[in-house]
Amino acid sequence: MRRTFFAFFLFVSSYSIVVGQKIHSLAFASPQAMRDYFTYASDKKIVSGHRGTIEAGLPENSIAAFEAVLQKTTAIFEIDPRYTKDSVAILMHDATLDRTTNGKGKIADYTWDELRKLKLKDQAGNVTNYGINTLDEVIKWAKGKTILNLDKKDLPLAATAAILKKYNAYSWVWVTVHNTEQAAFYLAQNPEQYMSMHIKDQAALEKFKSAGLPYDRMIVYIGPELKDSNQAMYQFFNRKGVMCMISAAPTYDKLKTKAERAEKYKAIFAEGASILESDLPMEVGEVIDSF
Repeated sequence: MRRTFFAFFLFVSSYSIVVGQKIHSLAFASPQAMRDYFTYASDKKIVSGHRGTIEAGLPENSIAAFEAVLQKTTAIFEIDPRYTKDSVAILMHDATLDRTTNGKGKIADYTWDELRKLKLKDQAGNVTNYGINTLDEVIKWAKGKTILNLDKKDLPLAATAAILKKYNAYSWVWVTVHNTEQAAFYLAQNPEQYMSMHIKDQAALEKFKSAGLPYDRMIVYIGPELKDSNQAMYQFFNRKGVMCMISAAPTYDKLKTKAERAEKYKAIFAEGASILESDLPMEVGEVIDSF
């Protein structure tokens, strides 16, 4: 098992140079190649950076954070696009500026020209030297380096689909969908669209099965914690070739010590998850390296 996973890691990983630093990168020649990589196998273990990372004094939802993570480990990234007053898609989790920038008020009250003058804050509230990134520049940056998973904030589905079409980004940009209706919409726009699908309980699973949607266009997010009921989800989806994701961001990332967190990360993979989403992806990368 250990040798198989190591060989797999070497096969899919490559190195690129970013500002003089080597990074671990994921590059796919086609949507099919990307789907093949994210097809379930028992020895695959993948880290997803939740909003990038909050480690090392880096601001969430920033290219700087993504690059720092990729210098440490192969990773994919969940990010949060929101609209400015003049409908420029930027990366920002909150609808307001206060927590993550040195600005104040609602994002929707400011134009991009106004917001581009602001600086991002780190997790401790310190103002950094990094500015806000637009979704367009992040999509361009990410090609050949990683996978972006666009969470659903205030961009209409049609607007998100149009951005993906503009860049023909189906081999490196996913969309998070919370129900079968959203999934069906995106697949109608382009059948190559890959998704991170929320299916957290049996009722949601039955609805998905009834919808007749394809299994080979998604990973499945099943929740934020270790629990016995996860096993049914792992077993069902893994038989379909689908990888399941657990997010430690609202749960185990908040444990006080690195050792405590590492034990939970190991337990999540041991339980059967293939992808672990975390605010601390560099730590998760270390855990993966330990297998």
